[in-house]
Amino acid sequence: MKRTNMLLVLILAFSLILAGCSAPASAPAPAPAPAPAPAPKADVVADAAKAYFANMPADSYKIAEKDFVAKVKANESMLIVDIRQAADYDKGHIKGAVNIPFGDAIAQKLANLPKDKAIMVYCYTGQTAGQAVALLNVAGFNAKSVNLGWNLGISKVEGVADVTETKANAVPEAKTQVDPAIQKAITDYFAKMAELKGTTYANYKISEDDAKKALDAKDKNVMFLSVRKAEDYAKGHIEGAINIPFAKGMQDSFGQLPKDKKIIVYCYTGQTAGQTVAILRLLGYDAVSLNSGMGMPTTPGAGWANKGFPVVK
Repeated sequence: MKRTNMLLVLILAFSLILAGCSAPASAPAPAPAPAPAPAPKADVVADAAKAYFANMPADSYKIAEKDFVAKVKANESMLIVDIRQAADYDKGHIKGAVNIPFGDAIAQKLANLPKDKAIMVYCYTGQTAGQAVALLNVAGFNAKSVNLGWNLGISKVEGVADVTETKANAVPEAKTQVDPAIQKAITDYFAKMAELKGTTYANYKISEDDAKKALDAKDKNVMFLSVRKAEDYAKGHIEGAINIPFAKGMQDSFGQLPKDKKIIVYCYTGQTAGQTVAILRLLGYDAVSLNSGMGMPTTPGAGWANKGFPVVK
């Protein structure tokens, strides 16, 4: 019996030794690291629209009417685009200019425009040319608008008759690549504009009288945006208007604008407001420009102040 007990003790001791020498239980496998969040999808249109102001040149995408005529006389290499209606183009236009009337024709002809030379755009007073130029630059072209357009600028330049013709010029044949997303955005831009034909906001503009009615009615769905210089805003502006001066980097201030209101943008004569409206609309804002802006001596009888409408300080 004693020998049996001793044997059991030895067996138990040997088992304990073996258990102590065995490999420790493996630790639980670490939980897999969470998959990295997908990078936000690039918004090609929004990025290009913001870059328009982020990269604004010193000339603000415009050229003085006298300088433009001088370039024409010097036979500088450029494409001139007259965006007036065909009937007015036929009556007389700048030598060499092609006619692409403001509207969906611009979207349709993007692939025909060159990216290796400057494009000079003019309309009647510069306002719709401002919109067109903004869209063209967003699409990757080097476009500038001619100050005050045909009626108020070009036609008044001394010697312009020497570079005026009635012969129609064909839009060049080309196969320029435009980003599909930007092409679609510009096509949609003009498609929505076509729906406004004959309304208060035709061509993404509003008359001085209709803007005054909205102000007098204290329409809460409408706000005014002045893109004039801060010092001019301080001297007098439309009641309730906020000020984001037209300048390089102004896109950084667009966050203060509402997307649930009609934004009436005004400048001095409507040209820089036209550029601003185009970019704002590409960014999802419901923006229109005030006809002839605040008004200047170059726009007699047109513009808010020239109409005698009130301003506040």
